[in-house]
Amino acid sequence: MGNLNEAFKNVKANKGACGIDDLSIEETAEYIRQNKATIVWQLYNRKYQPQPVRRVEIPKPNGGTRKLGIPIVLDRIIQQAMVQVLAPMFESYFSEYSYGFRPKRSCQQAIIKALEYMNDGYEWIVDIDLEKFFDNVPHDRLLRLVSDVVKDGNVVSLVNKFLKAGVMVKGKYEETKIGTPQGGPLSPLLSNIMLNLLDKELEARNLRFTRYADDTIILVKSEKAANRVMTSITKFIENKLKLKVNMTKTKVCTPWDLKYLGFGFCKMKKWECTPHKDSKKKFQRTLKRLTNRSKGMSLDKRFEQLNWVIRGWVNYFRISKMEKFLIKTDEHLRARIRMIIWKQWKKPKTQIKNLVKCGYTIDEARGLAYCRKGYMFISHSKILQNAITKEGLQNPNKKLGRRGLIFALDYYLA
Repeated sequence: MGNLNEAFKNVKANKGACGIDDLSIEETAEYIRQNKATIVWQLYNRKYQPQPVRRVEIPKPNGGTRKLGIPIVLDRIIQQAMVQVLAPMFESYFSEYSYGFRPKRSCQQAIIKALEYMNDGYEWIVDIDLEKFFDNVPHDRLLRLVSDVVKDGNVVSLVNKFLKAGVMVKGKYEETKIGTPQGGPLSPLLSNIMLNLLDKELEARNLRFTRYADDTIILVKSEKAANRVMTSITKFIENKLKLKVNMTKTKVCTPWDLKYLGFGFCKMKKWECTPHKDSKKKFQRTLKRLTNRSKGMSLDKRFEQLNWVIRGWVNYFRISKMEKFLIKTDEHLRARIRMIIWKQWKKPKTQIKNLVKCGYTIDEARGLAYCRKGYMFISHSKILQNAITKEGLQNPNKKLGRRGLIFALDYYLA
């Protein structure tokens, strides 16, 4: 019971959407209070039957969609309770070079290890792309790997039930004969169990590699060796693991052409990481969307959302070299904020009044208020730049900046 209670707290903290029963976390908590004894009895006696997951498709940046399966909250709680017990059991079997969904491991550690290899002279990379990995995992092989470590038949049976629970697509039930749907707490652990076979094969061949979930790169010293490794590892994955390799995306490249976990790479005195150009563009698009002047939103709410995005993005890429990019991004962000504030002042009378409060003469204020240029032109004017300063937007004591906006460069350097 203690494990189930801890699992409930973790699921509640992660929030998340409802499953096919449309029950929220609070409603599920009430259901559990009323049926606790029955649920526990079902789990002990192999009578518990998971509900089908709700299919959700999210667009990928490069086209196509990623299929997610959202279990009901009760199923997520039980899966989380299983993970809390099973993950420590499998941890000793996992590779040192596997970084995904494991305690005290992160994407950044995978990038740092890759940089270490690159700076040791391993500058040719085999970038392995598994085609729809989570949708193609063979159940029989996966269950065999689980049962090799877990000797409790009840637990293995429950894992099997979750794998075969099915999925609801537009109101219609579909069987899941293969795959482990992304969206539940159990799926990341099962993916690591499956791909641990690949890790052990790469270690046996004494190859340098890093893996985060199904994103794997292998680093070697020559193009010839890279091509040889790509051919042999592709055969191993398809023949031994019964998984599909996407040959249109699997490639041999140098670090200059590599995008790995959102990072790119460049060489100065040594190899360094930087946010990939696609990651930069996505960040800029997000900031642009949040600073759309036509979007009805208070500055307080807008700044709160901007701060969430900026903190998250900078924290993820903090190990990168990106000062110049952040300088340009912050400059453009300030210009868009000035544009929003100028539009909120609306009438020339209000604009003149506020500019005078900032220390400008009436003639200077009128000159800008009655300017027929567009919002972006005015936002770059010296008058508005001096009226709505960076410090004013950050300092809560300034009249024009009561909100405390975070800027990416300052947060990066802090």
